[in-house]
Amino acid sequence: MIRMIVRRLLIGLFVMWGAASVIFIIVRAAPGDPVTVFLGPDASREQIDRLTAALGLDRPLYEQYVSYLGDVLRLDFGESYRLGRPAMEAVLERLPATIDLTLTATAIAVIAGLALGLLAGRRPGGAVDRVVSAATIALQSFPTFWVGIMLVLTFALGLRLLPSAGVGTPAHLVLPAVTLALPFTAIVARLTRSSITEAMSEPYVQTARSKGLTERQVLLGHALRNSLIPVVTIVGLQMGALMGGAVIVENVFAWPGLGSLVVGAVANRDYAVVQAVTLLIAGIVMVLNLAADVLYTRLDPRIRTEARS
Repeated sequence: MIRMIVRRLLIGLFVMWGAASVIFIIVRAAPGDPVTVFLGPDASREQIDRLTAALGLDRPLYEQYVSYLGDVLRLDFGESYRLGRPAMEAVLERLPATIDLTLTATAIAVIAGLALGLLAGRRPGGAVDRVVSAATIALQSFPTFWVGIMLVLTFALGLRLLPSAGVGTPAHLVLPAVTLALPFTAIVARLTRSSITEAMSEPYVQTARSKGLTERQVLLGHALRNSLIPVVTIVGLQMGALMGGAVIVENVFAWPGLGSLVVGAVANRDYAVVQAVTLLIAGIVMVLNLAADVLYTRLDPRIRTEARS
């Protein structure tokens, strides 16, 4: 177990270096520069040169890169010239709102997806299975921003049941969380359905039935437990994707998380904030993947045996 964790951490450090390098290149290769955006087109050459030097953009690119990696190793992510404070401080201030949205969406997706997958997988080819399969395909086909707008038009403007935007009460969380959760729900449902269908034909399920267990006990106590491993895998991977997808959803619903912060930073070429958000999300994804790997060993004894060998 310890060897596995150490190995994953070493791989994670390499991934973090890759993420830091890629985002460094991308933000500087994008059209425009922060000096022109900040000062405007009427700035004098003296003002431009002074701000360029203050931001360190007058140095060769390789010097900027080496300095940037050194600062990251010291957990110094630079100052946001637009906000006038440390970039990571601004990111951490917005992070709780994004985490609330992501965790709520994950909970909705896992609960609804497992329930739909169980209903569809217990009788493959039946009416429920066909309906669930069609619904999951539709949920994965619709663009997230369009789903959000439709939910606002229906439940906020039409039925007036929920607020359309903002934050303040649990009701404000419902529409953005559901919007973010719907594609993930389809993924969990389809994966659970496939796993349950396969598990129901396994010998251990037949043995459980021969012992006189009810179909509910067989389904929940045996088939579902052995079907959770691929679900755990996709949850660990998808939570990182949800944090990325939250950028769109947060802007649709004016949710004060990382989404609006990133959009503003990209529009204003605020390199420090974009880099800080990217590295923070990469670190969170790495931790989630490690947690998923550890959880595998608790769900499947065979993985525990291999980890000890």
